[in-house]
Amino acid sequence: MAPELLELLLMGIVGLAIGSFLNVLIHRLPIMIEQSWLETTESTPALELHSPGSHCPSCKHSIGWIDKLPLIGFALLRGHCRHCGARISWQYPLIELLTCALFVWSLSVHPYWLQALAWAGFAATLLALAVIDARTTWLPDTLTQPLTWAGLVASAWGLTGVGLSTALWGAVAGYLSLWSIYWVFRLATGKEGMGYGDFKLLAALGAWFGWQALLPMALAASVGGLLYALVRKWMGIRSDKPEMPFGPFLALAGAWQLFWGLPHVMGV
Repeated sequence: MAPELLELLLMGIVGLAIGSFLNVLIHRLPIMIEQSWLETTESTPALELHSPGSHCPSCKHSIGWIDKLPLIGFALLRGHCRHCGARISWQYPLIELLTCALFVWSLSVHPYWLQALAWAGFAATLLALAVIDARTTWLPDTLTQPLTWAGLVASAWGLTGVGLSTALWGAVAGYLSLWSIYWVFRLATGKEGMGYGDFKLLAALGAWFGWQALLPMALAASVGGLLYALVRKWMGIRSDKPEMPFGPFLALAGAWQLFWGLPHVMGV
């Protein structure tokens, strides 16, 4: 095989491994946040990303190493637990496949591995944030804040094509813009229109793309959220959640900017 194909294959394997980790992160991080609000005891030990080992949520049986292999394990098990037969969510292989595709795409577009890994890591973090917010309406600080710092560091190292000053003001403007809208809405209505996690996610997007990209991304996210809400209302779909998460639409706007946005992002 050509060296380029070997590199893409290696990047795909890395993407599959990261996708498998994202599944753990998406499942465990919200539980860890809830546990941090409560006191843990010896009978209910704190959950960590690395401990306890992977196990079936239905029968609690440990998952063997071969069953944990990305995609292969799901295929071998045919989507069911080896021990109790409980159904395994399709989210797991889909996240692994999507992350693999993001990593391969990043290397195919960006000429250097470090740059490709930086943008692939950005996209993978967006994916995790979107799924967590869709499931819980939370955008954890443990993901949004490192994503912002990573954008500033990547800018300083010349990996994003965005100058450090532009990235810094992008982070500042991204946070303050939604923060201002939040307080105007709250003072006018007495209600909260969005959460602080949304401010931090837009700040992260500003750090990666620069302040010039903030308005198009904010508009795209708002239009996407509005259309989604209208379609759900038209279809008569009701949710048990009192609020609609905005994070997935911000993440989609960031993905749109990544794939079809500024020329420098495409490695030009």
